[in-house]
Amino acid sequence: MFLEPMNKLNVSNLKKCLGNANLNVPLNEIKIDMALHFVEEPVEIMDREVRSLKRSRIPLVKVRWNSKRGPEFTWERDDYMKSNYPQLFVDRAVEPTRKISGRDFHKEGIL
Repeated sequence: MFLEPMNKLNVSNLKKCLGNANLNVPLNEIKIDMALHFVEEPVEIMDREVRSLKRSRIPLVKVRWNSKRGPEFTWERDDYMKSNYPQLFVDRAVEPTRKISGRDFHKEGIL
């Protein structure tokens, strides 16, 4: 006995999509890996913060990405970025601009 999926696609639910002819992405700016996934790379470190929880402090960096489809800036863990992209930390040192408490963690939804 086979179970059919609950959500079936019905052609009558499709809507016509009109493309924008003026919206072009230069092909030389797109990087694709072997699995044909878009490769997003960090461009620079914009800012630093230290998030404080009850018993720990988490250093974060604000990263500008070469993204064509998502947010241009994200907050990432400092240790992760240093281990994967050490070249971003060689040229420029950015001082933390503010200290954030654990209560702010959950409000902003970063971690």
